Amino acid sequence: MSPLTSAVLYLALLTAAMAASFALLGLLVRAFSGQLASDLRARRRARERDLPLAPVHRPVEAVAADLRRLSRQLDVVPAGSPQVRRRGFQAAYDDVLVEAAGQFGVATTLRGLPPGFARDVERLRLETALADAGLAVR
Repeated sequence: MSPLTSAVLYLALLTAAMAASFALLGLLVRAFSGQLASDLRARRRARERDLPLAPVHRPVEAVAADLRRLSRQLDVVPAGSPQVRRRGFQAAYDDVLVEAAGQFGVATTLRGLPPGFARDVERLRLETALADAGLAVR
């Protein structure tokens, strides 16, 4: 190994050792001054604040109001209007109905059923179950 290479290697090791000692010194200063504990508490509070403690739902009053509004809109769809309009209202009503069922703990298979008689029967059963649970839909 040449003397120049040895000198460069020695300087590199010396620089690394000095950087490590300065980092350790900074950490010790933060620990003894209380800044390290304060930073850790702030990080923990930020993590706790970002995590939802409970599932977030819309208020039951808003869900009930949407159900009543969509129910009225379904009842007054004029004859001769496009079928897409009625299906859209029905799909929106079904989505809010399933949301209400989730909030009241009523089991439902409405989302998995294809349009037709079985879905209509499940919709009626769900409306009745929600009414029994205390939510007047219509």
